[in-house]
Amino acid sequence: MTTNQTHEDWQHTYGPGTKVQFDGINDPGCYICDWSGHLMRVPPDGVAPGRSPLLNMVAREPLYVTKISDDPYIPVSKARLLAANYDFPVNF
Repeated sequence: MTTNQTHEDWQHTYGPGTKVQFDGINDPGCYICDWSGHLMRVPPDGVAPGRSPLLNMVAREPLYVTKISDDPYIPVSKARLLAANYDFPVNF
């Protein structure tokens, strides 16, 4: 935990390779949709405390995403390589 992070911030941070439910995303970065292989970019403003979600998806079963990078703006070519490293289908 860095000196400018609070304990609450630290609890919500997870690294690349972490699988979370779509509605549990609370950390900016690049994610792969496990059900489709689509790339999803989550900017810091999209998970800012006190903000409503910028995107809401509803499904009968839980939708999972896997974080591939802390940087939501990595180039697509690098995102494809990272997704392949985690053995995800690339659909972007």
